[in-house]
Amino acid sequence: MKTAKAVNLGVILLLELGVLGSAWYWGYTHGGTGGLLIGVFGAGALGWLWGLFGSPRARFKVRGAARVAFEVLWFGAGALALYAAGAHTWAVAFAVVCVISKTLAHIWDQ
Repeated sequence: MKTAKAVNLGVILLLELGVLGSAWYWGYTHGGTGGLLIGVFGAGALGWLWGLFGSPRARFKVRGAARVAFEVLWFGAGALALYAAGAHTWAVAFAVVCVISKTLAHIWDQ
């Protein structure tokens, strides 16, 4: 069980990075320098929000229903960015992995 929990924490970390990468990819697919800048700023804004509200050392800790709402919106933004970039299959796969991993994290009190 320890191994499964450790793997799930690794998956969650990859999902968090995936949200940032998804925002960048969405901007990149818009083409040109403007799209690249949109992607960089979008990823930066999402990273800033995660640092404020979602990270273990967040300045503003959110708990309970507020935490669930924040994570649904934050991880949902990653899936939505992939979908908007035209990567529909990847967006659905990302959303499914998020739901499974975060459900396991809740069950295992991670």
